[in-house]
Amino acid sequence: MANAPLTFSLILLLSLAISLPLNSQEFATKLSKREMGMIKREELTHLHFYFHDVIGGSDPTSVVVAQAATTASDPNKFGEVLVVDNRLTVGPNLSSRAVGRAQGMYALSDLGDAGILVVFNFVFTEGRFNGSTLTVVGRDAVLSASREMPVIGGTGDFRFARGYARTRTHLLDVKRGYVVEEYHVYVFHY
Repeated sequence: MANAPLTFSLILLLSLAISLPLNSQEFATKLSKREMGMIKREELTHLHFYFHDVIGGSDPTSVVVAQAATTASDPNKFGEVLVVDNRLTVGPNLSSRAVGRAQGMYALSDLGDAGILVVFNFVFTEGRFNGSTLTVVGRDAVLSASREMPVIGGTGDFRFARGYARTRTHLLDVKRGYVVEEYHVYVFHY
């Protein structure tokens, strides 16, 4: 009888080992839309806001974190990389009601033109989409009157998001290092 606890333990461990799948680390599993919360009807949402990029002054929201050895002499500042935490507002004035932040980075990535690679998360802090994010990654041809970049995903209310962001420069103050861009974002989500 002294071996009864040991025997029971061995039988239990053997039973558990047999009941486990041979490969418990599956790479891919098919899921239903219901399991992922995609049973609701897909919506198309239009968001309109202003993006405030403060590059100069004593309280910048965009800072240079890297540059190439040749960046200073390049007319397009090719190779410069900035990290941003820019305010998003309902109106074009910086004092307008804030609806979120644009957090991420951009890199001046065009040798022949003023083009930047944009990697932004729009983090919403107001209203229905408070706590949700949208991710925009693409090329911004900053001298063009109107530009488009893809929305590649999101979180919260914007899970499985896809769409595009259209932007135009509302204000460019080179002397102060201040840019205001108007955004229209069109996004499908559940």
